Amino acid sequence: MSHILIIDDDPYIGDLLQESLENAGYSVSRAFTGTDALEILSKEKPDLILLDLMLPELSGEELLPMIKDIPVIVISAKIDVSNKVDLLLGGAADYVTKPFDMRELLARIAVQLRKNDKSELTFRDLTLYADDLTVKVNSTEIRLTRTEWAILKLLMQDPLKPVGKTAMLEKISADTPDCTERSLKQHISNIRKKLQSVDGEDYIEAVYGIGFKMKS
Repeated sequence: MSHILIIDDDPYIGDLLQESLENAGYSVSRAFTGTDALEILSKEKPDLILLDLMLPELSGEELLPMIKDIPVIVISAKIDVSNKVDLLLGGAADYVTKPFDMRELLARIAVQLRKNDKSELTFRDLTLYADDLTVKVNSTEIRLTRTEWAILKLLMQDPLKPVGKTAMLEKISADTPDCTERSLKQHISNIRKKLQSVDGEDYIEAVYGIGFKMKS
């Protein structure tokens, strides 16, 4: 569940945002001043921030440069184009003008969270990326098919635990519905060949009578 920090001193707008975000499946925290926001950010790192500019104590413009490595969507009644440009160049990921359409805002939030999703799995010299169907062997990037990526992701999530063929087909079905028991072995063979082509190492092994797991 992605966590969003709302920084806005208007309780009505804050309540509206919180209710809509929670209904959309996000967890939410609130700050009513720039100083409050800094205090919260010293203790936690949200996945995204909704930032009003007209804040007491410390304005949104002053606060923005202090926020590092978190996408910030500015929500403001200021409609001056030069102001928008300055904020976007100054680190804001997006700018939404009040009053705003909640559906549009939720769509913009989803886009920024998707862009910021750099989650990855690692095992030995492998790094599997969750956002672009690629795996790196050391520093060499390899493209995978969606089925190959789904199989490798499943194996790397618990690399030393063997996964049976039936369980594997069930668990990867959400990512790739076209894999069958007949084709599974061929897909795994293709993954092994792609990985071996880089450094000669075999990263996947068959466990007799059970299935497959990553090779330690």
